[in-house]
Amino acid sequence: MLEPSTTAEPRLEFVKLPSAAAEHAFSDDVRAGLSAASKTLPSKYLYDDLGSSLFEAITHLPEYYLTGAETEILREWGWEIVRMLAGSIELLELGSGSAIKTRLLIEEALRVQPTLRYSPIDISFDALRASSTALVERYEKLHVRAYAGDYFSVLASRELRFERPVLALLMGSNIGNYAPDEARALVELVGSALRPGDGLLVGTDRKKDRATLERAYDDPTGVTAAFDKNLLGRINRELGGTFDLKAFDHVAHYDEARGCVDSFLRSRFAHRVRIEALDLEVTFEPGERIHTESSYKFDDRDIERLAVAGGFRVAKAWYDAGHRFALHLLER
Repeated sequence: MLEPSTTAEPRLEFVKLPSAAAEHAFSDDVRAGLSAASKTLPSKYLYDDLGSSLFEAITHLPEYYLTGAETEILREWGWEIVRMLAGSIELLELGSGSAIKTRLLIEEALRVQPTLRYSPIDISFDALRASSTALVERYEKLHVRAYAGDYFSVLASRELRFERPVLALLMGSNIGNYAPDEARALVELVGSALRPGDGLLVGTDRKKDRATLERAYDDPTGVTAAFDKNLLGRINRELGGTFDLKAFDHVAHYDEARGCVDSFLRSRFAHRVRIEALDLEVTFEPGERIHTESSYKFDDRDIERLAVAGGFRVAKAWYDAGHRFALHLLER
């Protein structure tokens, strides 16, 4: 098995999982997903460097209220969140992105302790490098050890090192991108990496009316559509695909029974696509869909069940003024 590569400089260190393994997984998942009777592509592959930039743009859209609501909670209650664990803490973040919201917690932590160690995990190395570099330049008392890879690989790699009580962050409703069984497995894996007294702060989008939810995932500007279609562009770039992005429409649908917004790319007409690296031809019928993402929504009972399954207990919850979004602190 290939070992992670590590680079370091004062106050900033990177651990990057082998790229060859990531490329192998991508090609395997594309083959399996597009060969299935009901076509699908894993949502984690939406977040290459371009996809991460497009998602950052989505967070600024008025229809995508999630970021604003979560930021409101952090501005109002960040001081209390960082004081919930005993003594000085470290931060571990799953899916850090640009870490804009995380700065609110970093600043609150540095008000009550002289130094802080922050360990972000993100699948996009370029986004991770940019955000981590900006953070150490902004905060002279901050030390960053950044991990490039998917959550499961990093958490299972035994590369994580902690010296203080850990507040792990799973914000932005990232937990909602996983099916219920996967979400439980992720929370269990986080729990296995933490110690008694550590905490996990989970941000979740709350269940609400269909119109609000579907607008959040299918904005009239078309940024979300570009984000979704970039997955096909990535196949073109990395695997020699011949996808015509104009041949697909982005579609979002809220399934109330499952509490989930599902995103699809729907073929406008019958056509074939060639993927050279896989020696694969894929046929599409008019209206045929590729499932690209599921975004699950939660209520308090859902979080309680998730916490228990992962070996946590719910210590406290915070909400925005409109009760559209929640942050729950789960304690080991």
